[in-house]
Amino acid sequence: MLTGPQIIVLATPVFFLLIGIEWWIGRRRGRDTWRLNDALNSIGLGVMSQLTGVFSALLTLGIYTFVFRHAAPWQLPTDAAWVWVVGLVFYDFCCYWHHRFGHTIALFWAAHVVHHQSEDYNLSTAPRQTSSGWIGGWAFYLPMALLGFPPLVFGVVALIDLLYQYWVHTQQIGKLGWFDRWFCAPSNHRVHHAVNDPYLDKNYGGIFIVRDRMFGSYAEEDDAVPCVYGTRGPLRSWNPVWANLHNYADLAKDCWRASNRGDRFRVWFKHPGWRPADVAATWPKPAFDLRAVERFDPPMTRAAQVAAVAVFGLLLGATTLFLWNAHRLTWPEQLASAAGVVALLWLVGRLSERRSHDAAASAAAM
Repeated sequence: MLTGPQIIVLATPVFFLLIGIEWWIGRRRGRDTWRLNDALNSIGLGVMSQLTGVFSALLTLGIYTFVFRHAAPWQLPTDAAWVWVVGLVFYDFCCYWHHRFGHTIALFWAAHVVHHQSEDYNLSTAPRQTSSGWIGGWAFYLPMALLGFPPLVFGVVALIDLLYQYWVHTQQIGKLGWFDRWFCAPSNHRVHHAVNDPYLDKNYGGIFIVRDRMFGSYAEEDDAVPCVYGTRGPLRSWNPVWANLHNYADLAKDCWRASNRGDRFRVWFKHPGWRPADVAATWPKPAFDLRAVERFDPPMTRAAQVAAVAVFGLLLGATTLFLWNAHRLTWPEQLASAAGVVALLWLVGRLSERRSHDAAASAAAM
C-alpha cells in the first residue's frame, strides 16, 4: 500500500501541470498572477511541510490510533461505503473548526499564518503550508476517533480533503453559480485569503462552504472590492524557517514583556493581534492600512533567478527521493535528509532576495 508521502509524490506532476496551465491562461488573458520569487518560496514551504509531516505523523496519527483503540465505544468497518462518505463529511466538519480556530486563536494562527503569507494568489499558494500544524491541530480530529472511524479512513479522507483544496487557489476561475453556495470554490476562497475588512476571517470551509453559511462566517466576493492578499503582519522575507517561526517569536516577546501574569497566558489564546495594554504602549506597532500595502518583491538579478531555479530543481529531486523512501530510512537518515533539503530551501530564499547593485543602492538610499 502506498504511503501518504508517496501519494503526494505521484500527485506532484499533476500539480505542476495545472500550474503551467494556469500560468499560460493568465498570460493569454493579460492577467498574469505569478512572480518567480513568490512561487518558488510558496512551493518550497509546501516541501518543508511535507518533510516535517514525515516526523509529526508519528505523533498525530499515533494519538488518533491510541484514542480509537482505547476510548471508542465501537469501531466502524472499513469495508462499508457509508463509513467513508460520512467520514469525509465529518472530517470536513472538524477541519472547519480547526481552520476557524486557526484564525481566531493566536497560538493556532502562528502555525496557520504560513499559508496566508503569500501576497499573490495562484496555484502555488495551495501547497504553501505550515510545518508546525501538529502543535495542537490533532485535537480537532479526535471526535472522529471517539466515534470509531478507523485510522485508515481518517488518513484517506484527510488526504482527499487536502487535495480538493488545491484547485480553489486561483484567480483564473470566476464565480460558479449554485456550486459556490454549497462548496468551497475559487471565488469564496479568494475572500478567505484577503485582508480587506469585509473579507477578514471569512469562508473557512474546506470542501463544503455551506458550513460558513450555517455558522455566520460567510462572505461573498464583491467585484467592487478587489481582494488584497497576504497578512496584516507581513513577513517580508523569503526565509522558510523564519516564515514558520516569526509569529511564535512575536508572541513569545509579548509574553516575556507583559507585566501581568494573566496577560502572559492571554497572549497565546486571545485573537491574533491582541496585545497586553502595557506592551502595546511601550512597543507599539503601526496600525494596518490597506492603502499602504506594498508587496514584498526585491528584484532578482538574472543570475540569481537561474541559480534559484536550478537549486529548486535539485531540492525537488531530493525531496521526491526522500518522501518515496522515507519509511525505509532510519531516524538519523531521515533527519539528515530533511536537514539537507531545508538547507537548499534556505538557499532558494536567499537567492530570491539577491538584488542587483543598482537596486540595492537605490533601496538603501530611500
